[in-house]
Amino acid sequence: MKRWIAVALCSLLWGGSEVEAAVVAAQTCVGTITASTPTADFVDNGNGTVTHTKTGLMWKQCSEGLSGAGCAAGTATTYTWQGALQAAQALNAGGGFVGFTDWRVPNIKELNSIVENQCINPAVNATIFPATVSNSYWSASPYAGFATYEWNVCFDVGCNGVNIKTFTLYVRLVRGGF
Repeated sequence: MKRWIAVALCSLLWGGSEVEAAVVAAQTCVGTITASTPTADFVDNGNGTVTHTKTGLMWKQCSEGLSGAGCAAGTATTYTWQGALQAAQALNAGGGFVGFTDWRVPNIKELNSIVENQCINPAVNATIFPATVSNSYWSASPYAGFATYEWNVCFDVGCNGVNIKTFTLYVRLVRGGF
């Protein structure tokens, strides 16, 4: 019951919509909580990607729309769910990223694997994933029983949410899988 209340609150308070603005806040981490995604669990490939040694997944360090050192160039882009899938397809069709053409929107389990439980605003390892927007990111996982909804992760506080597929949320692409 508590989980469903948290999901509903996360979706209502931090879920995506066409009028939602990016939340800009200073990251806060609690050192007494053990890091769930310590920097040592990632290999920085030196090309804008990192490999998570615990999952074997290779992630783009920057949210879509951002690039460069520290993901400082560009503007994080929001997409409808279908737009997110199409953005990954377009990237791959255009030659891919760093020589790989199998980038995709992660499933909910994969996206949850990079949530940093000791931090909020954003709830992510900011050394590994710089300039992450403290907001919701699409997953490729459908919300069972509701064809118009899809799961997402709210990277402000690290909760799961569901949103209507026509809302616009942020995207971080991955390759590999489990």
